[in-house]
Amino acid sequence: MTTASTPVPTVVPGSFLTLHYRLVGPDGDDLVNTFNEKPATLSLGSGELSPALEARLIGLAEGTHTTLQLEPGEAFGPRNPEMIQKVALSLLRQLGDLDETWSVGDVVQFPTPDGQGSFAGVIREMEGDSALFDFNHPLAGQPLTFEVQLIGVL
Repeated sequence: MTTASTPVPTVVPGSFLTLHYRLVGPDGDDLVNTFNEKPATLSLGSGELSPALEARLIGLAEGTHTTLQLEPGEAFGPRNPEMIQKVALSLLRQLGDLDETWSVGDVVQFPTPDGQGSFAGVIREMEGDSALFDFNHPLAGQPLTFEVQLIGVL
């Protein structure tokens, strides 16, 4: 009697995954590492990983343990100079605490125009009555390493 082997599940759009993953920045430091914790579970397409990271998982088989090199800007897009903008300190006070003080390197949350969410920017320079903000994702334009171990694929 012959038995048909069951095909190993592979990642397709919409797959539900149980995995360990590690994202390493250009300086070699771990940005995220689940290997020493409980595995992560996520649904592809739900926005839990960047679309570029999800795209790299498509086609991988359950049980795969691999390390992928991501080119500068591949994971979180290129740096966009239009995302660097001056903001008046008076506007910051209007949106937040009137007595707040800010310094270069601070991350400041801003409400979205509809008031339903927020986005963040990093202060790059303080210039008199304004601050120069960088609204790019902190990893935009950076090369990254993505290590993944696919434990389960549904």
